[in-house]
Amino acid sequence: MEQIIATVRDFDGALVFAPEPGDGFPELVLGDAFFYYAPDGRMPQNVQPYGTIVTKNYPDDTASDLDPPGRWRVNIHVGRPAFRELTGEEPRGLSRPRDYAAADSVMPHPVYGALGWICVVNPGERTTDTVMRLLRGAHDAARSRSERRHGPGESPEND
Repeated sequence: MEQIIATVRDFDGALVFAPEPGDGFPELVLGDAFFYYAPDGRMPQNVQPYGTIVTKNYPDDTASDLDPPGRWRVNIHVGRPAFRELTGEEPRGLSRPRDYAAADSVMPHPVYGALGWICVVNPGERTTDTVMRLLRGAHDAARSRSERRHGPGESPEND
């Protein structure tokens, strides 16, 4: 997990937000990390992260069984073309049953797959390179979206 966070921090214009006690965020998100394109270093207010790391089950997201010690999941918005390439399915047409708790496997996100998100529980030898490549692509896509809206290198504090 730390390797992934360190790699994303090195992306040009990346912001890794990892809430800590006293930050004013819900206790549920403590220990998790959220990845944004934010060249000014400020967390965008009206933009979703392009990737996350979660370290526990959320009330509406328990299929990956993240509560046991040492389990965590990286989530990446990859868009439709990459989603199709990785899963063999359309994001909005998911039909195959999956073991969302399986480690080191790229699969649709159990809650946000229909929106073009994939996930990997405990990336390992089979998936780490793919995760890093997908995070780089998601970061570059977030940068492109920001530049289309605001111009190169800009990320207004209210965006």
